[in-house]
Amino acid sequence: QKKSSRLSAALFGEDCEVSHDQLYELLKYAALGKCHSATQPSWCRIYHQSHLAGVVVIVLHEMSQLHFYKFYLQFKHLRKLFRHRFTLTPSTNFLASLYGEGANPKPQNTAQGLNSTSSECVPKSSDLQSDPIIQKYGEKKRGLTSYTLTLEEQKKNYYPIKGSPGCKGYIYTECDQPRTDSSPLFGLDCEMCLTSKGNEVTRVSLVDAQGQCLLNELVKPEGTVVNYRTRFSGITKKMLLPVKTRLSDIQTRLKKMLPRDAVLVGHSLNADLQALEMIHPSVIDTSLLFARNEGRRFKLKFLAKAVLGKDIQCEQKLGHDPAEDARAALELAQFFIEQGPAKVAELNLEMLLTTEKLAEASQNKAALQPQGCRVQEQLNELPDLSKPCFLDCLRVTGQNPLLLGRQELGSSGLCQSNLSTSNKQILQRALEDVPLSTFSIIEFSLGPESIASHLAGLCEKVRSKLTDMLTIYAGPFEESFCLKSVRKEFGRCGPIRSLTVVTETYQPYVCIQYEVLEAAQLAVESLNGAEVAGSCIKVQRPVTAAMLDCDVLIKELELDVENEGVIYVAGLKKSLTETDLQEEFSQLKDLETLFLPKDCQSGKHRNCCFLKFQKSQSAVDALEVINSWTMKGSTLRSRNALASGHLWRWIWQMKHSNEKQGGNMLYEKMEQLCDSEQELRKKVKKLDHRIKKLYRSLQNNTLCVVVFPGVN
Repeated sequence: QKKSSRLSAALFGEDCEVSHDQLYELLKYAALGKCHSATQPSWCRIYHQSHLAGVVVIVLHEMSQLHFYKFYLQFKHLRKLFRHRFTLTPSTNFLASLYGEGANPKPQNTAQGLNSTSSECVPKSSDLQSDPIIQKYGEKKRGLTSYTLTLEEQKKNYYPIKGSPGCKGYIYTECDQPRTDSSPLFGLDCEMCLTSKGNEVTRVSLVDAQGQCLLNELVKPEGTVVNYRTRFSGITKKMLLPVKTRLSDIQTRLKKMLPRDAVLVGHSLNADLQALEMIHPSVIDTSLLFARNEGRRFKLKFLAKAVLGKDIQCEQKLGHDPAEDARAALELAQFFIEQGPAKVAELNLEMLLTTEKLAEASQNKAALQPQGCRVQEQLNELPDLSKPCFLDCLRVTGQNPLLLGRQELGSSGLCQSNLSTSNKQILQRALEDVPLSTFSIIEFSLGPESIASHLAGLCEKVRSKLTDMLTIYAGPFEESFCLKSVRKEFGRCGPIRSLTVVTETYQPYVCIQYEVLEAAQLAVESLNGAEVAGSCIKVQRPVTAAMLDCDVLIKELELDVENEGVIYVAGLKKSLTETDLQEEFSQLKDLETLFLPKDCQSGKHRNCCFLKFQKSQSAVDALEVINSWTMKGSTLRSRNALASGHLWRWIWQMKHSNEKQGGNMLYEKMEQLCDSEQELRKKVKKLDHRIKKLYRSLQNNTLCVVVFPGVN
């Protein structure tokens, strides 16, 4: 993101993985902002969205994370220009999901009322099976415990979780009794104001299962209020002046009021619990309960009208009423539980939403007609459910999104400007047209002949090189050396995946394969020439043609902007908890985040961690301190980080998903790849240069996202 508008996001572990739905959230909010009721993404935050000049998505057709790491050195400018990187989880067709193609059937031309019972609005039984609600829950009625979020769902949707690093200091409700289908439901909603400390709670409402309001309290924020957001929160300066109640008072009251088996209900309840700085184990989130395709969510206002027949958040009122919103969410959950998924699916909410949009578009058409034919032509087109909402909003207001690429991408509704035949032509058009568009998608391609035909061989080459980089050979040792001592000494550098004794040599050597790159590098740097198990040993990586540029690659990884201010620490005792480590490292200056890698299968943490500091110099100072530390009797070793969270996760996946292939076939593919790899490197280097050129032509305050969508 260029200059003053800022993007903030976590960059460790699971937070490094985003779905195309989450990317959609980011693009939608960046393109529309609050003026079209778009909300901040659930997984990151854009500051000063109103300052954004535009959004540019660069799609590298059929290229994936595999290509990024295979041609890591060639993507020189891409690595330096883009600070935030995330693994994009695979989807059946990423571009289709981005443009919204084929997500839902097109709407009928006849408008229906929101509460219409016309047979055209009721889906056929065959259509019910494809409804996302039926696909998620089935057709049978279930008890409320079937609809509470699992721990994994809570993590995925950024609920505060007990013991997680970001929830230090949060209050736990201690509602630990097992839930049953007769456990009490409570509706919760909060209103927030923007303060010098960020979003802070200024009003809290709690209602019981009968809809009675148990709590409806104003709260004095700790920070100075920057924006009361009166239009949405209903909070004014005058209202807060006499208030004495603080967040800690509300936390105490909520904790006392909730029974030990309470289930909290809310709409996007994660935001409320985060603002309250409270953790509750059992929740029903109505924004997820009424499931939609492509991860999109219905608004509470729409659901209240369509399902309950109630008007809430009326424009005549000053801001939202949290008690009203809490009651609406509670009643929606009760309706879902009592009626069952099949009855809810029969409401055909997608069709009702389309009807609402048609009515709005018709009103907008009348209002905008004097502005001329161009806008009128846009409005004459019915909104198509097969397109994402935010692209519709852009089109209806006359802001045509721009698409530049080599090939037609279907009826995406984007203004496809002069289809080009080469990356050079696409770049030339982009330099001219992108400044005129608020939302642009630019697609570059190396050509199918460069990607698809070599994919299997490319995958094997990258896997092989990563394996070599994670592997070290150490020796020679005496014939009767103690293998346990060797494992212990090398284990202090980081988690070992495998250790074998090499017997083909005159004296024995050991071959050690580590789980993380830093561990292998630390072993080479700290144990080469050291005395281990009674022998002065040499430590080195395998010597192969692919490893000749290993030192260059290691240096580039170390200097990568993503690893700025991040250090790797090994030699931790596995008995230490994350809380223990937070306390031990708390004395380090400017420590921002501690990340403890876990085994993807067992869930147990490794004997190493990553520390991220606010300033690079603080990371350098911490290295000196830690390398002289002994923690709980264990000597620590540390160095600059090499692999960001998404890379080490990807390495693990690469190593565990390696499929066995026929030797001759793979050999032929590898040979074929070697013949053209030099040419491919040149193409990637040229592509990297074009990305740099396009990026540098963008206006200040442009959000730019580069996507490696892969092939499936």
